[in-house]
Amino acid sequence: QVQLVESGGGLVQVGGSLRLSCVASGRTSMGWFRQAPGKEREFVAAINRGAWNTNYADSVKGRFTISRDNAKNTVYLQMNSLKPEDTAVYYCAGGSWGTNVEDYGYWGQGTQVTVSS
Repeated sequence: QVQLVESGGGLVQVGGSLRLSCVASGRTSMGWFRQAPGKEREFVAAINRGAWNTNYADSVKGRFTISRDNAKNTVYLQMNSLKPEDTAVYYCAGGSWGTNVEDYGYWGQGTQVTVSS
């Protein structure tokens, strides 16, 4: 059983930055997903256990960076140049390498990110 605890969400203006953190109790491939009101949960970014492979949704490429510090069991999502459409609850997930919700068996509680225009 892997427990995940996210932090770092908040309110930011368009063009601003936020960094999300996720502390994990175990070491797995990790992903970030987000879910906006009335929409399905969607893939944002993923990083493998060794931190040598990453993957991003097209909508965030060049703006978001996923990284991990295995010594601290922590995964980060650096979000720059934020847009109103980035507003969502962001979830940290642990599991197999992939871009689908079904690839991950462990989920955090979610953290709200709101981008105001």
